[in-house]
Amino acid sequence: MLSPVVAGLMRLPEWGLSSSGLVGWVEEALAMGITSFDHADIYGGYSVEAAFGAALASTPGLRRRLQIITKCGIKLVTPARPGHTLKSYDSSRAHVLHSVNQSLRALCTDHIDVLLLHRPDLLMDPDELADTFRELQAAGKVLAFGVSNHRPDQLAMLHRRFPLVAQQIEFSPLHLQPLDDGSLAQCLDLGLQAMAWSPLAGGRLFSGQDERGQRVLQVLQALARQHDAAPATVAHAWLMRHPARPRPVTGSGRLAALREAVSAMTLHLSAEDWYRIWQAGSGREVA
Repeated sequence: MLSPVVAGLMRLPEWGLSSSGLVGWVEEALAMGITSFDHADIYGGYSVEAAFGAALASTPGLRRRLQIITKCGIKLVTPARPGHTLKSYDSSRAHVLHSVNQSLRALCTDHIDVLLLHRPDLLMDPDELADTFRELQAAGKVLAFGVSNHRPDQLAMLHRRFPLVAQQIEFSPLHLQPLDDGSLAQCLDLGLQAMAWSPLAGGRLFSGQDERGQRVLQVLQALARQHDAAPATVAHAWLMRHPARPRPVTGSGRLAALREAVSAMTLHLSAEDWYRIWQAGSGREVA
């Protein structure tokens, strides 16, 4: 359903693109084989979906060529949402339905390809949420559902009530938790599409500002020379090497950064090289 690399739009306001410039950027991404675009209602202070929607509306036929992922469930206190008085999470039927309708209007589309519950709501009623998902799917407003940043037990509780298709988690050589807490194993076991946000650790892989990052960078650089590739490409290939085939969610507006991610699709790391990067990130050998 989703492309092997997902274009993340969280930082879109920082890219300085006009609507026509954004259309050009999307076209370039599509030409690389990136067809999935990741959003959340809160991105850009609730502004990114509308900017993307304006670009889609200006270019007939563009919407049919891509998949839209978006998220809901976080309530931010902002003038854009005057009814929110406290930052909190909300997975209630009323909030999810309202959020989806707002996202559809902002994105200028009649359906969302994949809707993710952005964060685990401590007050989530899984039966009510499953019924809400069924209602949205029956209406044709959302084609498929998943979660983001959920523990395996939280995902399983909802998946037993409604078939989910995706889990989006933070995963990089500097954030190894999904390998330890069962998140990636669960995606593999259930056939869920795993997405990895912050696959380059928010730039920490290349900043050289901490010891772990320096260790990993040295290994990435050595492997990059071996494979005649960019270190970022090696980092993305490390993610994709896992049998769950995590899809990196890029965070950059630079087309070169997208190309580096896409190039990872054809770079195969040996198991030993994969473990070299893991060892640098974890700071220890396997037990």
